[in-house]
Amino acid sequence: MKDIDAREQIHKLLVTGDNRLKQGVAPEKVRPSYEQALELARAAGLEETVRPLVERRLADLLRLAPGSPPPDQPAA
Repeated sequence: MKDIDAREQIHKLLVTGDNRLKQGVAPEKVRPSYEQALELARAAGLEETVRPLVERRLADLLRLAPGSPPPDQPAA
């Protein structure tokens, strides 16, 4: 897979996951999009660039999971 093709596919997977979250899809159904993006990045040698983006999104999914504590409120 060419580098540009891999980047486009990674971008598509990240956006798909983001859009699913915005639409209210359950976090466990969003996670595969992010995980696929990371797998593709590894295969294309782009993991160092993509991993921080995916890790942040996966952390957000954990916070959104049922039973998770509410996020900290910003200081006034």
